Amino acid sequence: MTSSDQSLSHNVFVYGSFQEPSVVSLILGCNPVAVSAQLHGFHVYRLKGRLHACISPSENGLSNGKILTGLTVGQLENLDMIEGDEYVRKTVEVVLNDTSAKMKVETYVWANKDDPDMYGEWDFEEWKRLHMEKFIEAAKKFIEWKKNPDGRSREEFEKFVHEDPLVA
Repeated sequence: MTSSDQSLSHNVFVYGSFQEPSVVSLILGCNPVAVSAQLHGFHVYRLKGRLHACISPSENGLSNGKILTGLTVGQLENLDMIEGDEYVRKTVEVVLNDTSAKMKVETYVWANKDDPDMYGEWDFEEWKRLHMEKFIEAAKKFIEWKKNPDGRSREEFEKFVHEDPLVA
């Protein structure tokens, strides 16, 4: 990577837990400017047993979210690492809510579009009430792991973003 590549900024459409400023600040180390936008042709799904959402192509889908603007290569690498292999970073076109202008951005799409664990519609407000605290704890563990993996694998981190099993 050349030094000019380092100066390029990236704009990323987020639709799930990364709409929460405290999560963004923790993972990226700052609060970038966030702009409200919509992504047409994708649906935001719940994932069975997970604390986070995913998007997948859907003919009539509409995903509301935010564009995190001006991210550095290092910040984008943090997002890539936390999203892992289950997501694919793709370039998409979103519509800005305030001006209706179109903008090319990157976003994270669930790699397995036929995953039987995808269902329903993910709800940001419900997530904040029920799961945000646990997700932030998992994100803190991720940051600790990234700074000092100490022989632990990424899979060890992934167990923290799964919901607790229901207790009867």
